[in-house]
Amino acid sequence: PEMLWHGLPVITLTLPTRRERCQFAVKPMVATVGAFLKDVQREDKGIVKAEVFATDGSKVSDATLMEVLLRNDFKLLINSTAYSVSPPVKDKLSSEHATEMEDIKSLIHRLFVALHLEDHQIRKERELLQKLDHLKEQLMPLEQMKAKIMDSADAKTSRLLWVGLALMSTQGGALAWLTWWVYSWDIMEPVTYFITYGSAMAFYAYFVLTKQDYLYPDVKDRQFLHYFYRKSKAKHFNVEQYNKLKEDVAEAEESLRRLRQPLHLRLPIQEITNKD
Repeated sequence: PEMLWHGLPVITLTLPTRRERCQFAVKPMVATVGAFLKDVQREDKGIVKAEVFATDGSKVSDATLMEVLLRNDFKLLINSTAYSVSPPVKDKLSSEHATEMEDIKSLIHRLFVALHLEDHQIRKERELLQKLDHLKEQLMPLEQMKAKIMDSADAKTSRLLWVGLALMSTQGGALAWLTWWVYSWDIMEPVTYFITYGSAMAFYAYFVLTKQDYLYPDVKDRQFLHYFYRKSKAKHFNVEQYNKLKEDVAEAEESLRRLRQPLHLRLPIQEITNKD
């Protein structure tokens, strides 16, 4: 390949299939190495492998800008043939001219962003909305099944709490009956002591097994989760799949929210203040 400069760098290659010389104009500040190689392969379908290597043998990334590649010599590998490429030496720019060139590059970049950002945002928003619709379709039957399982687990937990209250009331009534009508307090006092001591042992055993204090809201939540997971297993409700879908939905909604932020849409500061 030979390098010619006519405003834009032009790389002239001899295509392996047709043995024809073909010129490829390169936009250094926009085109990447990967885009250039794809253009070469698109021109000649007989090119199976096309890669670029630095002079030290290291592979050049496809994301590298052509402007960076053309600063130094490199090797172009097409199929099994390697070509050594030496870009023309450019005159050294003065500091003032270099600053002017950087300003032009910055201006071109801002113009490119201004012209293409809105299309990119619209395309990205459409992709996110389609992804959200697909995820919500998958999530809907799981949400319905989860609601039924939660209602069942909540009902069982509430019944258990009422049963506990009934047992405590029965115990209190039995102790009162035995104290005032059957026996005396002298006989029932040791009984109530051991009942209290046994309750303390039960609470301590709960702490040893669960590593949590015996607090009624925590006990209720723990029992609710026990019923929920047992019912989920019986109904073949995949909790892990449900959680994964919920995380994906939250991630997509957050991405959509960030995409629609006023600063991303380049609204005036006054409009941003009014919306806040």
